Amino acid sequence: MLRKEFRIVLPVTVKEYQTAQLWGVAEASKNETGGGEGIEVIKNEPYEKDGESGQYTKKIYHLASRIPSFVRFFVPEGLTHVVEESWNVYPHYKTVYTNPTYMKENFEICLLSLHLPDLGTSENVHKLSPEEWNKTEVIKIDIVNDPINSGDYSEESDPKLFKSKKANRGPFGTDWIDRLRQKKEICQSQQNSDDANIPAYMCAYKLVSCKFKVRFLQNRVESTIMKQEQRLFTNFHRQLVCWMDKWYGITMEEIRVLENETKKELDELRNTGEIRGMKVD
Repeated sequence: MLRKEFRIVLPVTVKEYQTAQLWGVAEASKNETGGGEGIEVIKNEPYEKDGESGQYTKKIYHLASRIPSFVRFFVPEGLTHVVEESWNVYPHYKTVYTNPTYMKENFEICLLSLHLPDLGTSENVHKLSPEEWNKTEVIKIDIVNDPINSGDYSEESDPKLFKSKKANRGPFGTDWIDRLRQKKEICQSQQNSDDANIPAYMCAYKLVSCKFKVRFLQNRVESTIMKQEQRLFTNFHRQLVCWMDKWYGITMEEIRVLENETKKELDELRNTGEIRGMKVD
């Protein structure tokens, strides 16, 4: 099993991210659906278990073109259908990806997310054992400065070019994290209680554990999956920031309405048009 922790600093607050992330997932799902592939929402409902309450979602990902060619050669067609289950108890949630039809216990991606009001400076936030933590690689993602694939780039999703009219944030220069840190320190030293002067920032800590137990393929596939996770986190959060004027100020009630509408739209999109979204190869 391969395990990595990705840290994504963002110019939003933890409270803002709760609705922004849900809005962004709904929007990104439509961009990844079409031509017989994409996302099918099975369940999206509140849950309570062992004293914990939150939102449970279950989705099926139809991902034929997202599977690397060297994997498609060896595995059955059913592997291209991946089940996602997520338990959202914000500010943390757990998401598990499986292939119960063919791979069963031999395939699993587990994503633990925790969102904190810091700049990526907290250690072992998911409380792994010392042995597990020592074996976990930490990767910091800079949505402004990290390189991205040329095919993934668009000016509309470039934080260096974006300026929010509603939130008055951006554009974000190459030193944007250092500027956030300086503003944070100034506010703390002045004990400034004026919310308007407190910079918006947070970090998404995403712990990804990947298991793909197939002889001769395990190391290569697990490595490929992790590279795709990093690519996905980078692209999604670049988009999320640049979508700020679309989700800023949206309520949770509006999010639930949007999710219901998106479910219907995904069902229509999946069976029409051409394959869309991020591919592997």
